[in-house]
Amino acid sequence: MKHIYRILFLTFFTSVNILVAQEKPNILVILADDLGYGDLGFTGSKEIKTPNLDKLANKGVVFKNGYVTHPFCGPSRAGLITGRYQARFGLEINLTNSKFDMHSGLPLSEKTFASRLKKSGYKTGIIGKWHLGGAEPFQPNSRGFDYFYGFLSGGHRYWPHELKTFQPLVSKKTGKPSYTANEGTAEPLTRNNQPATYSEYLTTALSKDAAKFVAESEKPFCLYLAYNAPHSPIEAPKKTIDKYKNIKDLKRRTYAAMIDELDQGIGRVIASLKASGKFENTMIFFLSDNGGVPAKKGYTYASNEPFLGGKGSMYEGGHHVPFILHWPNGKLKTGEFEGLVSSLDIAATAVAVGNGDTSGKGFDGKNLLPFLQGKKKGSPHEALFWRTNGNKSWAVRTEKSKYLFESRNEEEGQLFNMLKDPYERNNIIAISPELRKKLAKKWNTWNKDNIENIYLPASSYQKERLKMYKKLNDRLRKEAASKKPLIIK
Repeated sequence: MKHIYRILFLTFFTSVNILVAQEKPNILVILADDLGYGDLGFTGSKEIKTPNLDKLANKGVVFKNGYVTHPFCGPSRAGLITGRYQARFGLEINLTNSKFDMHSGLPLSEKTFASRLKKSGYKTGIIGKWHLGGAEPFQPNSRGFDYFYGFLSGGHRYWPHELKTFQPLVSKKTGKPSYTANEGTAEPLTRNNQPATYSEYLTTALSKDAAKFVAESEKPFCLYLAYNAPHSPIEAPKKTIDKYKNIKDLKRRTYAAMIDELDQGIGRVIASLKASGKFENTMIFFLSDNGGVPAKKGYTYASNEPFLGGKGSMYEGGHHVPFILHWPNGKLKTGEFEGLVSSLDIAATAVAVGNGDTSGKGFDGKNLLPFLQGKKKGSPHEALFWRTNGNKSWAVRTEKSKYLFESRNEEEGQLFNMLKDPYERNNIIAISPELRKKLAKKWNTWNKDNIENIYLPASSYQKERLKMYKKLNDRLRKEAASKKPLIIK
């Protein structure tokens, strides 16, 4: 009898060990907004303090050639959340935040990494910025996320006293559509389809909610923490701004404080993971949705050094972003990784490690783990590709070379040797016709599987919306004027 008990005990103990060994990791995707490449400690900044991100970088994997799929917000997020190039489904502009348009949003034919992981038992959440459609079918709770706290628009005010429940659609100053009113950037937040509020600096409020989410999740979680910092408006707590008195330019000083607050918020989430015993088995991705705003039109606060260009550009400053993966239990080869890595790879990696749903359309991204665990050598991607709405600008990059058109006005485009000239200073297109043809062929082959953009940009959408309202108001006025006044007898 004792022998039987011993066998049962050993069987149970072995089963428990197997379960522990096979425990799915938690997945935390942290996305900054309009962050300059050179504005973090681990990317070279001597001005801005980011100790929490620096620790993740020092003990994790830093992707030296990490990219997003588009040089501005909405399309970049569409690629990240689906693991597919957004040109595959024609979303290449920033969607307007229309709550009643059943056509303006991330196509319902596309699956998010949250919907794929939810099917394998993950608790899914998004905190912060959505920017992928305002109508109910496109909102986070309809796209695989169990929990949502944040805002649907492409931007938001940082202080609660700036919130407004009503604002005219047309600016009194300019006579043009009001961005704040049309996009809802000053509206209350949303929590699971219900109005919500915050009582402190927004970055802090989002961080506290994220810390609570990771602590309270009993089953494996997938949290998409999409900050709007350091996207404009450039606002930060005074005490943090005062830390950067050495920076003379006030906007850059405030921008630095925004990044400092972002880093503090990430530190708060990390502390919650450690306190709840989940830190070691949490995959933490960190990146920005695109580069910082370029130094033009008075925007001088972000630094994309050592790269050229910035947000909106096909130069490296537009889509080459700070990019980290930290996972102590993952047995990763930590340090710098030189291969081509894309934000597309986050969905593919998360779904692979979480045993998520892989049905439907396949990923353009790659599972990074075999490369980071030493099971595969080389680069996850042979080439990466970009294009903007209407092919106004585009680029293709291999490990060795990059061919780009910054605008349609260019006759030949620009070609760079990325091994000798990673900062795109020496255009070699005139002396490299065969390389140009080779890269053009790669881009054309990739582009065959894409479709044209099918959405109106937010600015155009808002102008058309105002025309519609004007026509409606004119019609109502004419109808009212044609009716005879009521006579009471």
